[in-house]
Amino acid sequence: MRVRVRGPSGKSSTVSLDDSATVETLKKTIATETSLCSFEVKYGYPPKTLMLDQYPSSKLLSELDVKLNGEQLIVNLVESSSKKEQNQQPQTFEYPESGKGATAAVAGPSKDNTSNTYRATPRTQNPSAAPLSLSRKENKEMSDPPEVFLPDLGGSLVLRIMPDDNSCLFRAVASAVISDMDTMTELRSIVASTIQGNREKYTRAILDNKDPDAYCRWIQTEDAWGGQIELDILSQQFDIEICSIDVQTLRVDRYNEGAPRRCFLVYSGIHYDTIALSLFGMAPEDDVKQFEPPLSDEVLPQAVALCQKLQEKHYFTDTAGFTLKCGDCGATCVGEAGATKHAQETNHYNFGEA
Repeated sequence: MRVRVRGPSGKSSTVSLDDSATVETLKKTIATETSLCSFEVKYGYPPKTLMLDQYPSSKLLSELDVKLNGEQLIVNLVESSSKKEQNQQPQTFEYPESGKGATAAVAGPSKDNTSNTYRATPRTQNPSAAPLSLSRKENKEMSDPPEVFLPDLGGSLVLRIMPDDNSCLFRAVASAVISDMDTMTELRSIVASTIQGNREKYTRAILDNKDPDAYCRWIQTEDAWGGQIELDILSQQFDIEICSIDVQTLRVDRYNEGAPRRCFLVYSGIHYDTIALSLFGMAPEDDVKQFEPPLSDEVLPQAVALCQKLQEKHYFTDTAGFTLKCGDCGATCVGEAGATKHAQETNHYNFGEA
């Protein structure tokens, strides 16, 4: 079994585990690779929490209901409750005053103004299962959206919010790359054709344990979420580096790194948006969303600074830790994993943040 472990710094490594590897083996391996003693692990597309503590330490990885072979495991630091109380202030980042020569020193949904409903496909072996419908409380702090002023560039970095549908990733990429948010069907087709044309790379293990043909059919439906596979394919298709910044952790995931242009997406748990440079006195249609070196290196830390402001306003969905209430029977569940389990047991799929 081979898995890729990606730590909070963005550094990743591929490790091999034999057939006798257990849950405890995986925990120790992750601790060794990341130098973390307390962490959470996410997997899949979009990332979902891997609840290692729910399994006996001696349970074989090959016996888990989650197939890990070929997966990328995203590892984040989890602080103890006592440490969290000591650290009330959000993490801060220091940048050169001029911004010149700055390089990224960090690695790693937003809400439509007219809707606060989100949809997430449960990770299940039953491909016909209905998607979960997740809704969260309105974030009143976002009535005054943050921005990062960049007078030297003649504008400020702002968040351009994508509609709350299952195509937010495709809309965000289209908005940044081709200035057209309504090309989701075309982008989905690009993903499908790329997978079909490279079967050696896009195996079942890579495709969320889906058969390649089934995955291609699925990704072209309007209910299918995009994730890391789609970002990787689209970044190469358009020869652009896509920097996806996770609001909750401030992790920066870079796809097609080293491409001649760069754009910035914001990932906030179950949604993607676009970061743009809004020029002073200009309409949103004149936004700058692509950046070339050396400007791209100056903008990256400022984009992270914008996401830090979003983090301070709790502009993200903690899919592992938020409490959900079933709209059908009133039961409460913890995290998307708990809601998915409840849905599988009851066929109830409507949940709201409690």
